[in-house]
Amino acid sequence: MAEIIPLYLPTDSANQEPFKEGACKLHPQTMCPAFGALRVLARIEGAQPAMVTDTGCLYGLTFVTHFYAARKSIVAPALGTAELSSGKVQEAANAAIAEAAAEPHVSVIPVISLCVAETAGLAEELLPTEVDGKPVVLVRVPAYAIHSHPEAKDIALAAVMRRFIDTSATEPNTLVLVGEVFPADPLIIDGIVRKMGGRVLTTLPGRHVDELKLAGRGAAVAALHPFYRETVALLRERGVGVVSGAPIGADGSAAWIRAVGAALELDEDTVEQVAEAEEQQARDFLKTQPLKGATILISGYEGNEMLYARLLIEGGAHVPYVSTSIGTSMLTAADEAWLKAHGVETVVYRKAIEDDMQAMEHWNFDLVIGTTTLAAHAKELGIPSVYYTNILSVRPLFLSQGMIASISFIRDLIDRKPLYRQMLDFFAEE
Repeated sequence: MAEIIPLYLPTDSANQEPFKEGACKLHPQTMCPAFGALRVLARIEGAQPAMVTDTGCLYGLTFVTHFYAARKSIVAPALGTAELSSGKVQEAANAAIAEAAAEPHVSVIPVISLCVAETAGLAEELLPTEVDGKPVVLVRVPAYAIHSHPEAKDIALAAVMRRFIDTSATEPNTLVLVGEVFPADPLIIDGIVRKMGGRVLTTLPGRHVDELKLAGRGAAVAALHPFYRETVALLRERGVGVVSGAPIGADGSAAWIRAVGAALELDEDTVEQVAEAEEQQARDFLKTQPLKGATILISGYEGNEMLYARLLIEGGAHVPYVSTSIGTSMLTAADEAWLKAHGVETVVYRKAIEDDMQAMEHWNFDLVIGTTTLAAHAKELGIPSVYYTNILSVRPLFLSQGMIASISFIRDLIDRKPLYRQMLDFFAEE
């Protein structure tokens, strides 16, 4: 019998279920993975997504895509119960691809298949690979196989890159950044790399196919976010060196700068001078321990929660609990080890809202950074709380500049605790 290899290999549940032993983790708290794929693909200039799914999913995903300023429509067949039961999913998919190819200014057609299309029998080998000279790229992101929308970003990016990446030449001393980061972060990182004698070649996910092609010419790739496993593996297969981790806080920034210098084969003395200067600037700010005495919960579904936890801890905070919707990998191992060596008692992967609720009963928090559901629960208890995605993920993060901005903002949030108590007392009197 042929071996069946699953699309996703679940991680060891013993390391991720401190509160719910034996619980099912097939449905972690995250957005539909197709959203992550659309977020990447709809932003590529010339890409016209064609999505093969049922009408209900299409409605919801069209809404969130426009909400996040995609500025383009999704081409999709109308697949209701009658169409799905008729066995004509393949024909409907091919018709949607042809419609996408007819749109003006189209240079690539990503075909996004979701749960319904996959289970209804969409056959990859029967899809066209090209229409009128325009490449067709299948991106498979059913929720039963891809368990979080950050990881779907990785799947989508890697799928398109396989078609376009150019590894015919390497540009020396150049670094490719991988991570959907705050716009200022790549500029800040490029400034540091240029001080060492290198430069940032491009940042992925890109806005144009040319950026995807260019990525293959980098001398090294830096995986700023730990869920871009497929993308990093693709670049590694093509001979691009990999720098894991991110320039986080004083510890992480200095180590990352040295790793980049080594990967790009830059002058060691110059690299060391830049690393020491960056570390010193961070430590000068951290001397005051601006978050000392605060106990903070951090939870989210963006996949970079452990990076923020590192910042808070260096700022003096006690962070006993961190949860995320992504799974474990070699790219998460170093951050997890650092966190546990610095007082984090529990790191939860593939988390659910129940995990976070139990954590709130287990510890007394001064600030909760989490999903909207968790933030609302915390506010009912009079605890300052914010929505991780819209409040933290949209701010600078890396190197000393990002660290100072983020920690200062967190300090301001904690200082609002008396206001939350007043609000709680006000409503209690009613």
